[in-house]
Amino acid sequence: MRNYTYLALGDSYTIGEGLPAAENFPSQAIKIFNSGAGTAGQNRLIFGEPTIIAQTGWTTDELDTAIEAAGISQTYDVVSLLIGVNNQYRGRSVNEYKIQFDHLLQSAIIFAGNKVNHVFVLSIPDWGVTPFAEGQNRQEISGSINSFNATALAVCAQYKITFIDITTSQRANGDRPEFLAPDGLHPSAREYAKWAKKLVHAIQTNIQYGKY
Repeated sequence: MRNYTYLALGDSYTIGEGLPAAENFPSQAIKIFNSGAGTAGQNRLIFGEPTIIAQTGWTTDELDTAIEAAGISQTYDVVSLLIGVNNQYRGRSVNEYKIQFDHLLQSAIIFAGNKVNHVFVLSIPDWGVTPFAEGQNRQEISGSINSFNATALAVCAQYKITFIDITTSQRANGDRPEFLAPDGLHPSAREYAKWAKKLVHAIQTNIQYGKY
């Protein structure tokens, strides 16, 4: 049984800012698969360590620059993309995001060997519900996040890419200490566990049990 490969592209939400690497959502997703939870027999998927290209503060164009610098030459069984919160935070336009996100998604598809069902996009979390946003216009932040996510969803639909909504459930717990890292902004391992489970379910649906 070979090890499946996983490339995770993103920003602080992908590396799990403020937490041990084992607690970010890509690592937790792999742990679920490798533990055999919810899988059996020949359908079981075993993963090696994820390859992560992500850094706190990156916008879409900065991630693209890092991808080019990495010089990726291989393909991966699974590719995830979560990017855009820093575009929103810096006041960058949704139209610019659409263009740059589209380019990143095309790159992700290439890294997945042109298998669109092996690419997964996670929605942008709403930092406006966290203690970090105290004193700011939370409603405006949430509305802006909605616009960015709607744009990402539309681009994903164009390429028939699976879009995973983690924002709805994140908003429900985004102000609770147990779902937050010590900085009061980024998620805790408990929050990332929810994302990992959704990603695992999507991978099982698309790849493991042959939706495509």
